[in-house]
Amino acid sequence: MTITKADLVETIARQMAPNITKRDVGRIVQLFIDELCRALQEGNRVEIRGFGVLATKLRKPKVARNPRTKATVNIPPRRVPVFKASRLLKASLMRSQT
Repeated sequence: MTITKADLVETIARQMAPNITKRDVGRIVQLFIDELCRALQEGNRVEIRGFGVLATKLRKPKVARNPRTKATVNIPPRRVPVFKASRLLKASLMRSQT
């Protein structure tokens, strides 16, 4: 099952019912995502206790090959997002499997 941003907004809005509107929850969720992206773009590490750490990793340049034409392609170095789950998140996932 896939949970979308709209699903998250719906769930949070339902739990906060009379205090906050669905539109406001949507804005908060979007601000949260925007701030995570901004922090990662600046090369910062984002740690959310009990959830995990979001960071970026620099991938080295490499030479790849197009399987159809056999031509070599140079792939430049690039920064990719990485996520490391917290110990608590891993433990809760293990409990949910049993």
